[in-house]
Amino acid sequence: MTLPFDFTRRRALQFLAAGPATAVAAASTALLAQPATARAPLQIVGPWEIAGLSPASSGHVFTRMQITETLMNASDDGLPLPGLAERWRVSGDGLAWHFTLRAAARFHDGTALTAVAVVRCLQAARVAPALLSQAPIRSVEAESAGVVVIRLTQPYGALPALLAHSSTMVLAPASYAADGAVRSIVGSGPYRVVSMAPPQHVEAAVFDGYDGPRPAIERVRYLAAGRSETRALMAEGGQADLAYGLDPASLVRLRKRGRVQVDTVTLPRTVILKVNAALPALNDVRVRQALSLAIDRAGIAKALLRDPELAATQLFPSTMAAWHHSALPPLKQDPDAAARLLAEAGWRRAPDGLRDASGQPLRLSLRTFPDRPELPLIASALQEQWRQAGIAVQVSIGNSGDIPLGHRDGSLQLGLAARNYATVPDPTGTLMQDFGASGGDWGAMGWRSDAVVRALSELSRGTSSAARTAVLRMQVTTVLHAELPVIPITWYRQQVAVGRRLEGVSLDPLERSYRLTAMRWRA
Repeated sequence: MTLPFDFTRRRALQFLAAGPATAVAAASTALLAQPATARAPLQIVGPWEIAGLSPASSGHVFTRMQITETLMNASDDGLPLPGLAERWRVSGDGLAWHFTLRAAARFHDGTALTAVAVVRCLQAARVAPALLSQAPIRSVEAESAGVVVIRLTQPYGALPALLAHSSTMVLAPASYAADGAVRSIVGSGPYRVVSMAPPQHVEAAVFDGYDGPRPAIERVRYLAAGRSETRALMAEGGQADLAYGLDPASLVRLRKRGRVQVDTVTLPRTVILKVNAALPALNDVRVRQALSLAIDRAGIAKALLRDPELAATQLFPSTMAAWHHSALPPLKQDPDAAARLLAEAGWRRAPDGLRDASGQPLRLSLRTFPDRPELPLIASALQEQWRQAGIAVQVSIGNSGDIPLGHRDGSLQLGLAARNYATVPDPTGTLMQDFGASGGDWGAMGWRSDAVVRALSELSRGTSSAARTAVLRMQVTTVLHAELPVIPITWYRQQVAVGRRLEGVSLDPLERSYRLTAMRWRA
């Protein structure tokens, strides 16, 4: 029987999630005084808040916890796998996709999972800026109770990848209010919601009506805690079985003390600098190149990430083999070359930094956020490296929503973020979102390349030969590498503290799932 989540521990977790240093110290003492029991729920702690119940805003929380499912799944290398659709077929002209649902699938309220319910969710997921809005969809229909048909206006081979994204998760009709808003999360996965308190907490239990194997772990709890030190402390003290988003200093301490295991997986994610190329100074590619040349990526990777191999030599890491090209000249630090480019662009050294011909200083603002604890550290390092180049940059640390908001209202100048290029298992979908004709929240701003738009459009159709596909990918990466609408800083590894009472843990390189159903309690 699961032990109750007592008041003392509940209050401690609330303080920990809030994050003030004095509260963390007090709460940590309370937590460490609460012994974990073998039958307590599996506790996951991470930096990602539950921003709401909309699939587009927080679908990743519920798909990772295997509460909700998507029509398609994906293998570690991005190949399409069955999800709610046990099989699928596409017409000879590539314009009609038929998805046959699992016949025994049920929602958590006991109702049958029908094509009509799936259609409703997919229609909602077509509203921009959701990823499915990119697909050239003419209609989404229920052909029968168990078959969904998606008809396209032109072939689009990336459709299965988009249907594996969390924003397309399928909910029961009971999840929706009369006005169409999501009021509760009633999914079809192996776990069902038993309690939820956004933005911090959700708890789930095994769904007895699931049509697949029964998980060994009966109950799972997720807590959003803002401070990376807090998450590490919870793991070390036995109050978290899985702790995500750990800062480098905490990782060193955890490895040294050996109380938990640290598992690692290289992700298709890159720490990038998003650049507003609509600004007069940043519209000049020479200035963007100079910003890049002033960056000591090797020093940042070694000193801040404690992993020299993570210094980004190009946008995509080698784990994205189809998009990583060794023939590209590697990004590197060269202060002299940066100074020459800035001079060519009309910037001259003054006692207080660089100024243009009219005497205006080169001053920029950079936004970032602490959800990924390395970002503020990297921002500070960039600020100092650019200061040495004569570029004054003010760093503002807010929340992750500040960057897309600044993109939409035009106020963003520079944004530092960690971008997952396999948010959709086929990176083409994410790249179209970031570098399409209008740019994207986490991609280009004030920059457009017709060559990149054409290449991504052809890739999305999925009709090119293997040789042609390789050429198109090279075109995209070459233009991005030369023009730097976003500037790569470091590549990324997910490092997770794993408690001693768990076994069977494996990390998803696409960050789609915590893979709870493969875990079990250690004997």
